[in-house]
Amino acid sequence: MKINTISKATLGRLPEYLEYLKKSSSEYISSSKIAKDLFLGEVQVRKDLNKVCGSGRPRIGYLTLDLISSIENCLGKEVVNHAIIIGAGKLGKALLNYQGFEEYGIKIDAAFDKDDSKINESINIYPLSKINEYCNKNAIQIGIIAVPTNSAQEVLDVLIENDIKAIWNFAPCKLKYPDDIIFIQENLALSLAHLNNQLNSKLRGKNEIR
Repeated sequence: MKINTISKATLGRLPEYLEYLKKSSSEYISSSKIAKDLFLGEVQVRKDLNKVCGSGRPRIGYLTLDLISSIENCLGKEVVNHAIIIGAGKLGKALLNYQGFEEYGIKIDAAFDKDDSKINESINIYPLSKINEYCNKNAIQIGIIAVPTNSAQEVLDVLIENDIKAIWNFAPCKLKYPDDIIFIQENLALSLAHLNNQLNSKLRGKNEIR
């Protein structure tokens, strides 16, 4: 199963399945068992696992070790992609220190910043002037932009110059990039606004029932 055919929601649940399966002592396991133990819907679990490794055997389920292997392959654990962050402010440091990306086959190696006061090479935060040398010496496939809006396009151009083809942008602005670049725009404010809108709708619904 190709990773790009799996939804973001399903990908978000795979690490939970993987952790659960690695603790299991059963040779075979069913989707209903997984759903019950993880307090998830059985239909949802079955659909998730079907996307990863197909249907389990009737009345038997999945071979646990095979299912573990399929999920790890789907998450990209067999091929680790290396990433760097541009911008070592609060957001950049939080991303650099977060270990959860490795569950998805991504390792953030370093952060770069042009502000000398933020540089600390002992914790892998380097001057922006060293990015070309670093990218040449290391197999960097992913660039993460965590800088203010007015610097974002310049940073994007630097990443492209260093042959980085996959970019995750946290700067709240539109950027120009070639067609061969894989580009994801992250908008934290929009995500929070969406959450707030859902909450308000739920609260209004409760008030109407009363």
